[in-house]
Amino acid sequence: MIKRQITFIKLDECFILLHFYFIFHSALGTSREFRYFLLILPTGGMHMNYFHVNSTQVFPKFSFLAFYFSFVLSPACKDLVAATRDRKLNTFIQVSVVHPAEHVLTRYSSTEIVEGARDPLFLTGVTFPPEYPVYEETKIKLTVYDVKDKSQDTVSDLPRFFFLGCTTFRVGDLMKSKEQQLTLTLRTSDGGKTVGTIEVNLVKMGEIEDEEADHVTTDAQDQKCALVRECTAPEGISGKDNLPLLNAVLKNPICKLYRFPTSDNKWMQIREQMAETTLSFHVPKELINLHIKEDMRRNQELKELGELAPHWDNMRKNVIAHCDQMLSLYQDTLAELGKHTGSSFKSSCNKGEKTLEFIPINLHLQRMHVHSPCLKDAVYDVITMGAPAAHCQGFKNGGLRKLLSKFEAERRNTGYQCIYYSPENTAKAKEVLSNINHLQPLISSHADLLLNSASQRSPDSLKNSLKMLSEKAELFVHAFKDQLVRSALLALYTARPGCVLKKPVMPRNSAEEGCDSQHQDHPSQIKRQDSIPHHSEYDEEEWDRVWANVGKSLNCVIAMVDRLLEKDNSSNIKEGENDPSPADCKMSHAGGDWYEKLYPLVITLKDCMGEVVTRAKQSMTFVLLQELACGLPQCLMLTLRRDIVFSQALAGLVCGFIIKLHTGLHDQGFLQQLHTVGLLVQYEGLLSTYSEEAGMLEDMAVGISDLQKVMFKIIEAKSDDFLPVITGRREHYVIEVQLPAKMFELLPQEIKEGKLLHMYPVLFNVGINEQQTLAERFGDTTLQENVNQENFELLKEYYKLFTEKMPPDCLPHFQEQNDLKGLLENLHQNIQAKKRKNVEIMWLAATICRKLNGIRFTCCKSAKDRTSMSVTLEQCSILRDEHQLHKDFFIRALDCMRSRQTQGALNESDDPETGCLTDNKPTSRHFYPVALLLVSSHLLVVWLILSLALLLAKYQ
Repeated sequence: MIKRQITFIKLDECFILLHFYFIFHSALGTSREFRYFLLILPTGGMHMNYFHVNSTQVFPKFSFLAFYFSFVLSPACKDLVAATRDRKLNTFIQVSVVHPAEHVLTRYSSTEIVEGARDPLFLTGVTFPPEYPVYEETKIKLTVYDVKDKSQDTVSDLPRFFFLGCTTFRVGDLMKSKEQQLTLTLRTSDGGKTVGTIEVNLVKMGEIEDEEADHVTTDAQDQKCALVRECTAPEGISGKDNLPLLNAVLKNPICKLYRFPTSDNKWMQIREQMAETTLSFHVPKELINLHIKEDMRRNQELKELGELAPHWDNMRKNVIAHCDQMLSLYQDTLAELGKHTGSSFKSSCNKGEKTLEFIPINLHLQRMHVHSPCLKDAVYDVITMGAPAAHCQGFKNGGLRKLLSKFEAERRNTGYQCIYYSPENTAKAKEVLSNINHLQPLISSHADLLLNSASQRSPDSLKNSLKMLSEKAELFVHAFKDQLVRSALLALYTARPGCVLKKPVMPRNSAEEGCDSQHQDHPSQIKRQDSIPHHSEYDEEEWDRVWANVGKSLNCVIAMVDRLLEKDNSSNIKEGENDPSPADCKMSHAGGDWYEKLYPLVITLKDCMGEVVTRAKQSMTFVLLQELACGLPQCLMLTLRRDIVFSQALAGLVCGFIIKLHTGLHDQGFLQQLHTVGLLVQYEGLLSTYSEEAGMLEDMAVGISDLQKVMFKIIEAKSDDFLPVITGRREHYVIEVQLPAKMFELLPQEIKEGKLLHMYPVLFNVGINEQQTLAERFGDTTLQENVNQENFELLKEYYKLFTEKMPPDCLPHFQEQNDLKGLLENLHQNIQAKKRKNVEIMWLAATICRKLNGIRFTCCKSAKDRTSMSVTLEQCSILRDEHQLHKDFFIRALDCMRSRQTQGALNESDDPETGCLTDNKPTSRHFYPVALLLVSSHLLVVWLILSLALLLAKYQ
């Protein structure tokens, strides 16, 4: 048996593990103490990392001091010596690690490239995350390289780097040094020549310097600037509270920390965080599971449609066969996703993988937390993801927007094969079927509760049960009494064998006479009509009489309850005035058998409603049969494509909603907006309108529009599983977000009671790459213009709704209503201007979204280059406009956030002396890089002709 004894003392900055030892109890009853050691763990809302060992573990001889916080180094070089006197150095530092037990040099990380400086201060820190083993005896090697600009080399298109010098130090020496700083000498590889010095500082996390930054210079070429610190955030993106909700939906958070000077020479701290989400797979799996259940139910309804004429029966069999194939595809996809155990996100290189087509590409949360000495802390969130699109389906014939329009036009011309119903009528049929499945069990349940209240002779319970039954019956009437049902009933009858259309005169139905005898003690008997008759005459007024039965039977129930309550009330009054006589008691008992009086009426009501359900269900199923039959197999393939795109879009929306809810949980204005108006969801698209990306934009536009059919509901979690639950059907989904009890208590009463929360998605797209240049000069940008104009109208509608229902003081404290009005007018002008690559549209739309407490998304093809360029530009612009970032440091802050040097070490194939830098190239300083060939229209034409020739050759 192994026993762990742990003693903690909590100080201001850390937990100290004072006593940690194992006691091994042998069979002989002896025990042995194995080990004492000291372990330091940080506080501040971070996860505590427990070190797990077993009794057979062999401890190294060296001191076991593990840094279970992010270990961050800040390097800076001085007096670097160039190979030639007039050479301007462009330097970066390669970091390698020698582990004590292995004695093997491992490349670990590198800094960004600092251009034209002999005393470079690197803005990027070197981070060792909590799980990385760092000991006192660990050696760190720093190697400085000089990068030769590729523009100076006519042979190679890649930059080349040359070895300058290197040095090595022990982590323990840095920890024990004064002020945790070392100054080391850089020497050549043979150790003989000194080429400069390097200063290494251990960065202490979470500290803010409030004093004035007197040493900060406004010279953009000077390297004395704020220190960038990068770490992996073990606490998740949960702030100080470390709430379990975010831990359930976010994974593998990465954090970078920066300090930049403000315009008044103070320091502000920026923490940039990125995390992937478990919802990338959870939401699609939930959706596919719902699709399978819905499709199985539809197939069963088609089979239960009854006897049909040969033409319609063959059509039904064909539809069911195709639907079974699609159902099998969904089941196989769900099974494959259930086997996935790897990363919780889909990378862009997997966008063509069939089994992952429902999964969004590169879905991440990008958060910037700004702490300024003068202004209030602020958090800015952007969800980044690849444009929701069906990559596996291809874009040869366009995307959903074009395909749906084409399909609808073709369906109108197939009337000789089937009956045409408009998309609105088809959607109505699906809604009626959904209401049937939802309301019929509720009405049956409330009817049973009414009988139960009668059997208990409880007047209050009887009143409440009758009220609930009446309300559900009213919803029932509004849901099913539709002209579409009436016309579909006639169409279904014509599809029966041997139909005869005639309008015979029908006698007055017994339901109309039922309540005439309600003063009698026995209920009227309402005759239940047969379903649509086969081989008999059809009466169009029959549907009205069926509904008359429902109304009359419900009125009978209401009248009977009123009579029973009235008699009960009069008996109570009489008993209160005089002692009841035996005769009175007998009369009271005779009139008190409520259950027996209500039971026949309730059964009749159920039968009448069952008749309505049977007819409505069959007629609406017949409508859906026409939709499917008119376009096989295109209809089912379009449904699949739409499901794929919607799945990707919904995964991002659910992630964004949960993050926004968590951020605004203590903001009463936001919570009021949430249940009174709903949330604005703004998508920023960076897709071009050229070639395949035009099809992606069409897919994305439809997928985001479909999100209007999604509503959220917040419920209290009953377990430790906080993942959202999805209910509903196509065209109408409800996302149930589970909150821990303490968080749930913070919500307004309306949300606690289950009020559905509406989303208002809008999409604004501006293509910004070289393909968009081709589209603007030789192609067509109508798609982008139409999408932007349509969504501007939606944005105006939301703004109008917001201003009507929300008081002005609910806007964020730094906003004014006039500002929003002016921004909307400016946005409209820019959309109408049709300016090429008008990025002002994106900036205005994003600003309006933030001012309206909305959720922000940024999307391009794969959520990589264009997306990261947009997000970093937005972040730096916010720092400049809202947090007084020093104007001379805007470009440097932008370059720092965009640097790729910190993503990993050099390639293993890179020669440390003469090799090429192939992996960690710095990104461009410009937001929208333009290809060199675009400078000349002649080169562009030549390039276009060659591209067309290659394209034609490809498809021949």
